[in-house]
Amino acid sequence: MEKCFKYRIYPNTEQREIISKTLGCCRFAFNRFLAERIEAYKQEKKTISRFEQDKKLTELKKELIWLREADSTALQAVVQNLDRAYQNFFRRIKNGEKPGFPKFKSKRDSRKSYKSKAVGKNIEVYEKNIKLPKLGLVECRVSKEIQGRIISATVSQNPSRKYFVSVCCTGVEIEPFAKTGAVTGIDVGIKEFAITSDDRKIENQKYLTKSEKKLKREQRRLSRKPKGSQNRNKSKVKVALIHEKVANQRGDFLHKLSTEIVRNYDVICVESLKIKNMVKNRRLAKSISDVSWGEFLRQLEYKCEWYGKNLVKIPQFYASSQTCHVCGYKNAAVKDLKVRSWVCPDCGMNHDRDINAAKNILNKGLEIFAV
Repeated sequence: MEKCFKYRIYPNTEQREIISKTLGCCRFAFNRFLAERIEAYKQEKKTISRFEQDKKLTELKKELIWLREADSTALQAVVQNLDRAYQNFFRRIKNGEKPGFPKFKSKRDSRKSYKSKAVGKNIEVYEKNIKLPKLGLVECRVSKEIQGRIISATVSQNPSRKYFVSVCCTGVEIEPFAKTGAVTGIDVGIKEFAITSDDRKIENQKYLTKSEKKLKREQRRLSRKPKGSQNRNKSKVKVALIHEKVANQRGDFLHKLSTEIVRNYDVICVESLKIKNMVKNRRLAKSISDVSWGEFLRQLEYKCEWYGKNLVKIPQFYASSQTCHVCGYKNAAVKDLKVRSWVCPDCGMNHDRDINAAKNILNKGLEIFAV
């Protein structure tokens, strides 16, 4: 199994300069080869292969000596990434999805990264340092021990100008969690983040809402700074730091909760959600984005695979809130989101809307799991 270990690095002035040059070289190579592919299709209606561009990269490095300042494997990865972007573009067209044609890279992009491949021992992780191609030993906060064999390292710079490295390893063995025999259904919401079928309600932390006042103030200050000035750049970093804090808080909460659920339950039943369609509601878009259901479900999915548990997704249009989990009566009046509790006209059971939905999700999920 492949797994990535992400660490923060603290490059010195010389190393930051090398990173900047490598990012520039990779951006140049990507844009040049993308333009070449576009031009070849316009003129001759043909597609240039990755292997042709690999050969041209070697010739280009002889022509432009400054390209040699970058790590050679990082430039090779650029050609590979461009080819993968084209393959994804054609795959999406074939599947009837939104195509997403590859875009040219800009030096003003807020997030920048390059990938170095492991060749011999050019990438190694120590107690307080990491060895990277061209950079040598870089100070690093190694928070978790590396497992398996290193195959690549991706150096990135985020909008708040912090540097990170993501080390990809193969052959990682993950020990499954012990079986508990417990099952649960989970209904996600905005008022409460999640409601389980065993009557547990998990509070929605609303991290963005809590930081919104400070964020608005810094964004207002940013809007008043002249474009291109150093003060504007400093103000951009302040805004980015607030967004980063919100993202870190949200990520920490989601990881702890998803790991806890996967550890405690053997079968986890959830709804299939179309988040892209849901955020089209202008009144709820910000709240839906802040609560981050998509990331939560993604984490549950891969952690269940890692730790030997089962995730069951029920059909998207299953009426979990409207159906009585006791007798199966469907109450159309519950479609109104303002109805938080209701009494079943058939069996007389008093329902909390969200807990009833979670129990229906569990029942439907177990039906699907048993097939």
